[in-house]
Amino acid sequence: MTTTAEELRLRPPRHQVDPRAVGWWTTTLALVFGSPVLVLVVLGLLIPPARFWLLLPAVLVAVVGVPMTLALPRLWFRHHRWEVTDDAVYTRTGWFVQEWRVAPMSRIQTVDTQRGPLEQRFGLATVTVTTASAKGAVKIEGLDHRLAEDLAERLTATTQATPGDAT
Repeated sequence: MTTTAEELRLRPPRHQVDPRAVGWWTTTLALVFGSPVLVLVVLGLLIPPARFWLLLPAVLVAVVGVPMTLALPRLWFRHHRWEVTDDAVYTRTGWFVQEWRVAPMSRIQTVDTQRGPLEQRFGLATVTVTTASAKGAVKIEGLDHRLAEDLAERLTATTQATPGDAT
């Protein structure tokens, strides 16, 4: 059975990422914002003549970082979606700037899984589906690591059985 462009229309993917992704994203943002704040505060305490000029940016980064760290992961969780069918991989990411992607099985070249240290801590993984698209790979982040392994196996088997040369 050949798949037409009409069958691979853009539509909302069905699955949410794992709820533990909220903790992973929150921890990542806390490290991104917390590290410079910590360095600036320590330097501000150690260098009295520059204290004001070091503590002021620390406060500004904290004022921006704390609300973002608390709010963004929850927004991302509500808006990140994914789905894999026999014909394509569907993803939707973003809240303010939304990106919808459809990767037909016949265009998939490789399927990879990745687990960074924080993802391992939260029991999560990322599946990366590389296609012949100039836009780049399709990533499904925040999946349970066992689900990610099963998904990678399923995608590999499906793409192997799908006619086409992935170009």
